[in-house]
Amino acid sequence: MQTVTLNNGVEMPILGFGVYQIPPEQTEQAVTEALAVGYRLLDTAAAYMNEEAVGRAIKKSGIPREELFVTTKLWVQDAPSEENTKRAFEKSMAKLGLDHLDLYLMHQPYGDVYGQWRAMQDLHREGRVRAIGVANFHTDRLVDLILNNEVTPAVNQIETHPFFQRTADQEVMREHRVQIQSWGGFAEGKNNLFTDPVLSDIAEEHGKSVAQVVLRWLIQREVVTIPKSVRPERMAENFDVFDFELTDDQMARIATLDTGSSLFFDHRDPAMVRRLGKVRLND
Repeated sequence: MQTVTLNNGVEMPILGFGVYQIPPEQTEQAVTEALAVGYRLLDTAAAYMNEEAVGRAIKKSGIPREELFVTTKLWVQDAPSEENTKRAFEKSMAKLGLDHLDLYLMHQPYGDVYGQWRAMQDLHREGRVRAIGVANFHTDRLVDLILNNEVTPAVNQIETHPFFQRTADQEVMREHRVQIQSWGGFAEGKNNLFTDPVLSDIAEEHGKSVAQVVLRWLIQREVVTIPKSVRPERMAENFDVFDFELTDDQMARIATLDTGSSLFFDHRDPAMVRRLGKVRLND
């Protein structure tokens, strides 16, 4: 498996398996099948409500812990956020059944971000987490966090797909040694991604699927990606993207698809801030 090296030297697989929107009752089987295919990066979150199922699949797999790279995410915490962040982390660890985490991400750029980050830095110093990072941070907020804290986020997981390519954001992250990671790599099929003429033509040129072309495009841009599926044949297809390479011309053709805008929502939209900032997890 191809890897990227994070800013603290930790190696992270460039391709993993995400469990967003997989119902808890289906998650254990999906993760079990993904691990059988060969995935070793698993991405969940407290807000997905399926950490326990991920943990059961890990335990039953028999795969040595050091071969796995497990990510979960911290939801928005009320004040006192440092204490609440550490409690939230312990809840996630208990659900996952793990004694340490490979990557802990701040899921949203809301609440007492600095209090949450201080607690995450403590967890990192204590060896409970190998790397810490953020998700959904626009570059201004990311740089502000970097300038005012001891530890630079290792990862920023953001919406990244052919219709919202985030090239300028990636350049800022490269400057500050933050690894970009994609969520929504397939744009959840929006804009008819799977039948898009440009992507379809490139897929035909390689004898691959559109999904494989999108994943290959992300990988060649050095974007970590975590496609989700509950179908073993699709998991295997998504994993089979290391035996071909897109040409410069094909990469340039895909670049023309960028709209420069989210297909989901804007984290700077006051209505979205209110909506997500008020969500409290019931566990």
